[in-house]
Amino acid sequence: QVQLLESGGGLVQAGGSLRLSCAASGSIFSINAMGWYRQAPGKQRELVARITSGGSTNYADSVKGRFTISRDNAKNTSYLQMNNLKHEDTAVYYCNADVVSRLYRYLEVWGQGTLVTVSS
Repeated sequence: QVQLLESGGGLVQAGGSLRLSCAASGSIFSINAMGWYRQAPGKQRELVARITSGGSTNYADSVKGRFTISRDNAKNTSYLQMNNLKHEDTAVYYCNADVVSRLYRYLEVWGQGTLVTVSS
């Protein structure tokens, strides 16, 4: 079993910053890509940012220049630094990871989600 635990969500004013963390634990051999997705009320879940094991990143156009994804491979943790937050960034943010378990099974794992609310 592999679990992802997110933290760092909350309420922030427009223009402010938040840092989300996602820690993976359990039967992990290695982690390939890690990502952050979000789902706003009434909308589909969308990719926010993704980072490979080698550190290559990609971002949604709506967050480029404001959000930064990073990871600490030794801690099996990814981070999403969110700056200059806008009201439209309000959503539940989900962590995602492509994991190879110790039994060499390929797993796509999701966190439980953390709510980010940006007040205008």
